[in-house]
Amino acid sequence: MGVLVAAHVVEGITYDGIASLLVAALLLGLLNSFVRPVLTIIALPLVVVTLGLFLIVINGFLLYLVGGLMKTFHVTSFSAALWGGIVIGIVSFIINIFIGKQEGTVVFGNYRGSSRRRIRRDDDDVIDV
Repeated sequence: MGVLVAAHVVEGITYDGIASLLVAALLLGLLNSFVRPVLTIIALPLVVVTLGLFLIVINGFLLYLVGGLMKTFHVTSFSAALWGGIVIGIVSFIINIFIGKQEGTVVFGNYRGSSRRRIRRDDDDVIDV
């Protein structure tokens, strides 16, 4: 959905058909899953210095890479990819607000002297920290 909105909002991002848009979204998802963590670790000093804003550049680079890998999905410049990455991030954030899982809880506990962890057996998600 974010790639579709970015293609309609940002000048410089175009696609030839709906199938190419779906393949571009799939390819972007794969790159975000496998390449983005590696790029984030490599660029960690820049990410820390810019307080995370460099992640927008990484997102833009991945979108630009998708445009370079596909012949039916076009990203004309890096600035278009950068703005497209911002739009995709905003759309994803808004969709996650409405669809995302929100009932998880975090449990803080002190486990000194005991190797046992507390286990909750109900339907709530728990993250032990």
